[in-house]
Amino acid sequence: MFDFLALITGGVYWKLHSLVIGWILRLYGIRVGRRLHVRGVPRLKIRGRAENIIIGDDVTILGTIDLRNRENGVIRFCDRVTIDHDCRFVSARDGIIEVGEDSVVTAYAIINGGGSVRIGKKCVIGPRCSINANEHVFRRDVPIRDAGFVHADVILGDDCWLAANVVLMKGVHLGEGTVVGAGAVVTKDTDPYGIYVGIPARKMGERE
Repeated sequence: MFDFLALITGGVYWKLHSLVIGWILRLYGIRVGRRLHVRGVPRLKIRGRAENIIIGDDVTILGTIDLRNRENGVIRFCDRVTIDHDCRFVSARDGIIEVGEDSVVTAYAIINGGGSVRIGKKCVIGPRCSINANEHVFRRDVPIRDAGFVHADVILGDDCWLAANVVLMKGVHLGEGTVVGAGAVVTKDTDPYGIYVGIPARKMGERE
């Protein structure tokens, strides 16, 4: 329905839609910057502090996304960030999920906190990527669902690119300019401007 209205109004509908969504988000207590552009309806599961969800200036959200926080979890989209449709952001405990200025998170990405996930400036997170600052405890004597989690921060330097279906495990730090090939699982830190592929990801070269 939203796309149909935008089609028949030449896109004018999205301006009104964005104003209304921004107003509603502010009513919830979410901090929203100037010139928010939204093409969907955010799904909110706020069990922490609403003001810990922060949307900067000139942020673009290209569809419905899922925002969840609990305890002291923070979700921050810095200025000029673009978020594609059907992405999920979950921040818990004292974790901070931050998407840096001019970065893009493409469709179906999942970013799970508990620890912090900090994405630098001008990064591209490809479709269906999974970034996890936590991991299930898996002991024989306790069912997985009851065993809890361990946490460690995930840091991406500026100008990183994750291709489609990349998984970043807890505790990983990606050096500035890292490129990770499609389907790779990154379990260790990367060198600046390195190119990594495979399961587990291994360095295959460097950007020129």
